[in-house]
Amino acid sequence: MADVADATVADVAAVVLKTPLHARHVALGARMVPFAGYDMPVQYPTGILTEHNWTREKAGLFDVSHMGQCFLVGPDHETTARALEALIPADILNLAPGKQRYSQLLNEEGGILDDLMVTRSIDPDEDGALYLVVNAACKTQDYAHIEARLPANVKLIKAEHRGLIAIQGPAAEAALAAIAPEAAQMGFMTSRTMKVAGHKANVSRSGYTGEDGYEISAAATKIGEIWDTLLLDATVKPIGLGARDSLRLEAGLCLYGHDIDTTTSPVEAALTWSIQKRRREEGGFPGAGRIQREFAEGVSRVRVGLLPEGRAPAREGAEIATPEGEIVGKVTSGGFGPTLNAPCAMGYVSKAHSAPGTQLHLIVRGKPLPAVVAAMPFVPNGYKR
Repeated sequence: MADVADATVADVAAVVLKTPLHARHVALGARMVPFAGYDMPVQYPTGILTEHNWTREKAGLFDVSHMGQCFLVGPDHETTARALEALIPADILNLAPGKQRYSQLLNEEGGILDDLMVTRSIDPDEDGALYLVVNAACKTQDYAHIEARLPANVKLIKAEHRGLIAIQGPAAEAALAAIAPEAAQMGFMTSRTMKVAGHKANVSRSGYTGEDGYEISAAATKIGEIWDTLLLDATVKPIGLGARDSLRLEAGLCLYGHDIDTTTSPVEAALTWSIQKRRREEGGFPGAGRIQREFAEGVSRVRVGLLPEGRAPAREGAEIATPEGEIVGKVTSGGFGPTLNAPCAMGYVSKAHSAPGTQLHLIVRGKPLPAVVAAMPFVPNGYKR
């Protein structure tokens, strides 16, 4: 039996993928864990709390090379944009050059297959191309889903030769601008190509921490040199997946497979801001009938922020009840917010109990924990508008 168990462990280890920065994480003393098929750093020796606070106060550097990067390429922007609009509810046709937009890949019922970022190149020579970043755990299915539904004149090109890092926090601009001066001129949710530490990179002013910052995509063979150069700055420290999760929770940002999935629509998920007016009116995307109906008539449940009383966090799966004991929802993400210095959570509750200030109970280890519905983000965003 021991031989079989050992073989199974070995087989699993053999198929775990590594990002181009893997050896650097190990050298920095990171605690590595399997995540979405990759061996990823969950934390470095200083720990999650220190890493979280460092990102809020200075600049955190994240390896997000496990994410899926790809391009949709067609003869012109209109053709490529309309091909993508047949799959997502965002207005891509009117996305300006050098701009970025958040959206969701939907199934025919209006459920969310994945969430993603879409960028239109600022380079007129790349006018028929859109750059997509999808979630690591979903990328294989996403690529297959998209490719199967593209017209013949639009192609999906996987960018598996690229690495992706994110620098986040109030010191991110100064740290990146020191080696890529153009970065300082960028606004939130914009993108451009520039030299970073002497290497060509696609840089967007965005991220998933609620802080100002950038994502940097470059050749996998060069991303390590960019990472090393940024870490020469005393304000920049490497940050693992643990703090990335606590940061995005305080920012009220959804984690796919937890806060959104195939059973939730963008309207239920309180992501209506990501569906522009033209798409709401015209439809033409999967599940449009349901989503247009939800805009017109409302939804029976909605994602809300929750602030539990005391210090005990409520975790994913905890039931949400009224003070009288009626079950009205479930927690989808929860933990302790280091910046908030208190627990916070997100979950779905019936519409009647979704107003900020509503008193509810979270059932933690069988006991009702008083909580209040709260507006998100829990910590103010630091985006540079």
